[in-house]
Order: sequence, then structure tokens, then C-alpha cells
Amino acid sequence: MKALLLRMPPDNPDPEQIEEAGRIIREGGLVAFPTETVYGLGGNALDPASSKKIYAAKGRPSDNPLIVHIAEWEALDRIAAEVPQKALMLGRIYWPGPLTMIFSKTEEVPYETTGGLDTVAVRFPSHKVAQALIRASGGYIAAPSANLSGRPSPTKAVHVIEDLGDRIDAVIDGGDADIGLESTIVDFTEDVPVLLRPGYISVEKLREALGEIRVDPGIIADNSGIIPKAPGMKYRHYAPKGTLSVVEGRPEDVIRTINSLIEEAEKAGRSCAVLCADETASSYRGKVYILGCRADEEEVAAALFDTLRQLDTDGVEYIYSEAFPSENLGAAIMNRLLKAAGHRIIHAGEESL
Repeated sequence: MKALLLRMPPDNPDPEQIEEAGRIIREGGLVAFPTETVYGLGGNALDPASSKKIYAAKGRPSDNPLIVHIAEWEALDRIAAEVPQKALMLGRIYWPGPLTMIFSKTEEVPYETTGGLDTVAVRFPSHKVAQALIRASGGYIAAPSANLSGRPSPTKAVHVIEDLGDRIDAVIDGGDADIGLESTIVDFTEDVPVLLRPGYISVEKLREALGEIRVDPGIIADNSGIIPKAPGMKYRHYAPKGTLSVVEGRPEDVIRTINSLIEEAEKAGRSCAVLCADETASSYRGKVYILGCRADEEEVAAALFDTLRQLDTDGVEYIYSEAFPSENLGAAIMNRLLKAAGHRIIHAGEESL
């Protein structure tokens, strides 16, 4: 059965359609909906059966926790056993917004939602449609990104329909996601807050608000052996169908290395492409996909997942991406790129090349 498609402006939710979508979730169904980060796949967070449906629809490993979305500060009381003072401080700055915080959970939150953990990840999105849906559905929506597990996250309703159109009950089309990368995740169950996933809110901004903060080493490293405490920590994510490699090094070495790799692959009859910044696009041979200007990290972030999906549409077999390192949003961009590449890194300029 095809999902019901509901369309509405991002800043003006349609009451009748929102009520219909809320009813679906209240009755145990699944609804994909827009947020400011990416599209989410929503079910009743307090219903174990609904969370099981989310995992099944996505083909998602059941130990990969879901994020509970709320639309009122007061909703925390029912699902978080303790909210530390530092979490309150950070929430006053960035909620509603692209921030997820992890707390010890109450008994109200089923283990099916938390991936078997005694902690719960909570987000208060700023998107008007998301807020309206959360309220209409009962106040607690469990929602990972609305894509098949491992695929690039959806930033448009059409992405959701491509992946899940015959697996879920409804899709709310509220336009393109503004940010294009999932929320920043901070764990507040440790003595020192821990950044588990970088996002729009950078580590610098977190330190300005909190002072001391620890950064989980798995943000950049391959930590496939861990028990994931937050979405995106353990499994390969965001991956295109083609083989993606991230090429690091001095700009001139990166350009030379990528062009050499493409030349070799093309001689073997393989289709290839480059992911790069606007500043270096003219230096490459073959198909070039421009993510944006390096000076505008928000442009690059917003384009990343849509571009990875376009590469699939175009049937590209080998993809070579420039690195986008920085201490700001670039950290989140690199995190997603490395996950998409399965941590396949080429160090340009090394003799092995």
C-alpha cells in the first residue's frame, strides 16, 4: 500500500491534515515528517509495538536507539529520570532546535525505543510542522531519519517516498529540510557531558555554553565494536550505492590523486565522480558534483545527502570526495562523509598511492 501524502507549508501546518497524521500515530501507525535537520520517521515513542514497526520499516538494527521528539519542555518529566543543570542550561539556548540530549530514562519509555538501554535520547525540534504533529499524536514521537537503514538521510519528501513509500502509512511533505544534517547529540549521563554526534551546534558552541565537554573518539574513528548509545555511532550510515572514498591532504595533492584515480578507473570502464567544493571544481576531470563553497559550510551540509542520492540516480560506481575539515560545521560534514564511506580514507601524497 502506498503511503498517504500530505502537503503543507513548513511554517503553516494544516490543522486537518495534522490531525489525520496524529491519529495514525496514536493508533500505532508510522508517519514521516519534516524537521529542520532531516525528515524523520515517526511512531508513538511510548508504544513498544510502534518502535518495532520503525525498526522493521527501515531495516534498522534493533540496538540502534531512537530519538524521542517532544514539543513541550514539560514533556521531559515523563521520560527523563533526571535532567542535570547543565542540560537545562544548554536547552535554554538551543531548544527548540537541532540538539538531542541523552538522559537516564524513566520506566515509561520502553526498551524497544531505547535500543535496550537505560538512557533516552530526546529532541525538541523547531520545525512548526514537526511540533504540531508531536502535539497531535500525544506528545512523544520516536523518530530516526526516514530512510532505509544505511542510505543517505532524506532532506526532501521525495527521498522518503523513494525509500519507504510502500512501507509506512503517511508522508508529510513540508518542503526541504533547512540544515540537511542530523542533530547534535550530547550525553548528560556522564560526569562530564559527552558529544556523541556532531551537528549544526559545533563543539565550540557547546564549550561556550557548558565549559568542559568530552568528545567521543568514535565521531571520526571507526568504532563498529561499541554498543551504540546514540543513533549513528556504530553502523555504516548515509552510504550511496557506489564506492565512496574520502581523500585527505594538501589541496594540490588531493586534486592530483583524485584525477589519477579517476583516470585509472575510467580506463577500466568504471563510472566515476568527484565530490568537491566550488573553489576546486574546475581542477577535476570527469563528472563533478559541487557541494558548495568551503566558506559556506551550511551550503555544503544542506547539499550533502541530496547529492549522495543523486549519485545513485546517475549510477556512479566510484566516488572520490574532498575532505571538509574544520572545528565548526565541517566536523559534522566529515563525520557523515566518513560514515558514508565506511571510513575509507585515502591520504593524498603518500607513497602508497
